[in-house]
Amino acid sequence: MVKRGETTDRAWERIAPLLPEHGRPGGRWRDHRGVVNGILWKLRTASPWRDLPERYGPWQTCYDRFVRWRRDGTWDRLLAHAQTKSDAVGGVEWEVSVDSTVVRAHQHAAGARHRPSGRDSKGG
Repeated sequence: MVKRGETTDRAWERIAPLLPEHGRPGGRWRDHRGVVNGILWKLRTASPWRDLPERYGPWQTCYDRFVRWRRDGTWDRLLAHAQTKSDAVGGVEWEVSVDSTVVRAHQHAAGARHRPSGRDSKGG
């Protein structure tokens, strides 16, 4: 059973062929699926990498793979693939929503300079 927020078997079948080969000479990489699920957990929760649950393996592994795939364009390829395949079957609505909300803070909360009031600490 797939946990909430993790890749389903169907989704994994689609993205697995797009990921880089496992390992390099002299070493083995941790399973891509577990690492991808760890990365998705981190992005979904906005938690620090160090708080990654143990079931995803060492946080450094997930972080390193995230950075490596960002640099080599793997994430861009996955996004482009998902966009073209989903768009071809009408599965994606391309709608953009921009929030321009402004919340003003009180001057003291915003770090404004404080001017001395000219009174001493006794109020006189």
